Amino acid sequence: MEAKEKSSFIRIAEEKIPVHKFLGLKVLSVEKGYVRVSVPFRTELVGDIRRNRWHGGIIATVMDSVGGMIGTTFFTSMKDSLSTIDLRVDYLKGADASSLIVEGDLVRLGNRIMVIRMRALQEGELVAEGKGVYNFIKSSRSSQ
Repeated sequence: MEAKEKSSFIRIAEEKIPVHKFLGLKVLSVEKGYVRVSVPFRTELVGDIRRNRWHGGIIATVMDSVGGMIGTTFFTSMKDSLSTIDLRVDYLKGADASSLIVEGDLVRLGNRIMVIRMRALQEGELVAEGKGVYNFIKSSRSSQ
């Protein structure tokens, strides 16, 4: 991606998508087929009040968002579309009250199906990993 494309991508991802804005999501890195984001910890995101840990659904939401952002790095038109078919998340340990880094990379992009592998990290340690499968439709094929 060129610098102008990256800048536009980051602005849209951080400022125009309401759930990203609510979460305080920041794009740390973006390349075609790869995205890395950071989400700061806030008490509104707690799922385990006894241990002050992240809610697993929020982690899954961020992973799904990363998958979607990766898909958009392959868009060639505003008419291209992407939707989640399946999202699987394995929680490996509780995510403590600190920022979460989520990164993902493309595994496969076929004619209509895209597969993304995601990882959630805290201080370099893996707290969850997942795989997303997405329906990816290019506008040139949308009439088929």
